[in-house]
Formats: sequence, structure tokens, C-alpha cells
Amino acid sequence: MRNLREESKKFTDKLKKIKCLAFDVDGILTNGQVMWDGEELGWNRATNTADGFMLRYLMSAGFTVGVITGGDSHSVHKRFGENLGLSFVHSGNDDKRAHFQKVLDLGFQKEEVLFMGDEFIDLSILEIAGFSATVPEASIEIREAVDYVTERHGGMGAAREVMDLLRHAHGLVPNLPKFGA
Repeated sequence: MRNLREESKKFTDKLKKIKCLAFDVDGILTNGQVMWDGEELGWNRATNTADGFMLRYLMSAGFTVGVITGGDSHSVHKRFGENLGLSFVHSGNDDKRAHFQKVLDLGFQKEEVLFMGDEFIDLSILEIAGFSATVPEASIEIREAVDYVTERHGGMGAAREVMDLLRHAHGLVPNLPKFGA
């Protein structure tokens, strides 16, 4: 595994400008597999708890954090909206430019937004975001267009890897109470 503290130094100028993080869901925060769990639950995905912890931590550190996904499922809203309480959950439109515009409408400039995606429908955002990243499974065109390609795979801590880059660039370390304190 790369030394992310050292790796972040390569991107310090870009990462220091970031105030908002937006992630694709399928293939980034999940491994891209969906399971049909019946009419009551619909399509479901497995997510990584290390990603979830850091999403919440970065929000507590003052960042705006959310998801931009073409899909629209109960499980996405439940996990990212209700369970993690992300700042935004934009879903249900494969043309993600409209979702990204909603993020900019919150008052952010393009260079202040980190975006992580893995598919061609993410490309127009990856090309303009202040910092962009993808996973090793992404097509060559996507990997060539981004600032950073993770070592970890989608749904297996890839988003956490990118958030750790950002965290190191900003000098952030979670300050958790010690046992017995």
C-alpha cells in the first residue's frame, strides 16, 4: 500500500482547495454489484464501513460531503442520507452534470470539489473537478482523465484511500477519546 501521507504531498495544491467531496456510488462506494432483495427492499449494495467512518469524520471537520449517482434506490437513500447523514444525496439521473450543478449551486467553485467516479457518465465531472479520482477497474479513458487512481478497489476502501489523501493534505487526524478518559 502506498504511503498516503507522502502521496498526498504530490497533490497538496489541489487538495488544500477542496471544501466539498462528491462520490459516485456504484463502483466507488460499492464494488458495483447490486442484489435484488424483493419488492419491499429493492436493489441493494454492500458498502465499506471504513469509507462510512471517514465520510462522517470529514463532515465533522467542516467539509460538505455527498453522493452523486445515476441510480435511485431505497438502499442508497437509507445508507447515505439517513444512516450516514451526508450533506447531499443526488440520484436518479445518468446525466450527472445536473447533479454536479446542484453541488456548485451550494456555493462551491469547481476547484473546491473533489469528485470520485468510475464510469463514462462521470467523465464530464472528473475532467473539471478540483481533484478527481477513480478505481483500478475503471476504463483506461477514465484512469487517464483523473488526478489519482487508487490501489484499493471500489467498495473495498477506495474512497477511504482518497479521503485519507485529503485528510493528510489538510493535516487532519481524528481526535478520539482514550479508553478510561
